[in-house]
Amino acid sequence: MRRYIDFYLAAMKISILQDFQYAVAQLFYMIGMLVEPIIYLVVWSTVARQMGGSVGGYTPGTFATYYIVWTLVRNMNIVFTPYGWEWRIKQGQLSMELMRPIHPIHSDVAMLAGMKVVMIAIWLPVAAFLTLFFKPEWNVTWLEILVFFFAIWGAYLIRTMLLSMLGLITFWTTRVSAIFELYFGLELILSGRLVPMSLMPVWVQNLSVYLPFKWTFFFPIETLAGNMSPAELLSGLGMQVVWILLGLLGLNLLWKVALKEYSAVGG
Repeated sequence: MRRYIDFYLAAMKISILQDFQYAVAQLFYMIGMLVEPIIYLVVWSTVARQMGGSVGGYTPGTFATYYIVWTLVRNMNIVFTPYGWEWRIKQGQLSMELMRPIHPIHSDVAMLAGMKVVMIAIWLPVAAFLTLFFKPEWNVTWLEILVFFFAIWGAYLIRTMLLSMLGLITFWTTRVSAIFELYFGLELILSGRLVPMSLMPVWVQNLSVYLPFKWTFFFPIETLAGNMSPAELLSGLGMQVVWILLGLLGLNLLWKVALKEYSAVGG
């Protein structure tokens, strides 16, 4: 356990130092990602005003809160994608990774976790600017802030497990784009990334409870943007723990099978 802790601390430190050297590039990357939530925000705020001031329980102010928090959660949910696994196999990079005495996923989690620290620091002034412009309705407690801290990291780990399992499909085929696009479509509908879940049909809301997508976007966003009770906050964290453990189990089982199919590609 000690060597894993040392590895994570060292890898995250390297990642933080690297990303701070390119802080301006990271800032412009985050600004580029603001287009999507701002479009959602403008559209749904307009709908809310036309519906008499609210829709689905959201006012223009609470929509602003939702999508401002969305910007951080979206950036925190950037993980090593199936396309990365595809590239790693095609270029023969995975062969080198397999020679190391540690699972490749640890490097992915640690390096990207270090990047998140830089993203959080960059997000704060971006959020301040959006707050001045869109006038969100902030009404958070210390408990919600504490739960949010754990929830965004829980979302990151869940999504890492899911996309890593999806990435292992590249051990059987070097083209994973079609399957990944199908996954992305399901995530878009069932996660709260597109719109808050209360705006979706009831059957979608009910289905989302039993799938991991909701716990990677909607739940962490709502911990700050919504008015969840302490019981709802804690049960949400519990669901994240369940999906992290299921993800770890599924990834370990699939990894053992996938390794038997591995063959390097490329020069």
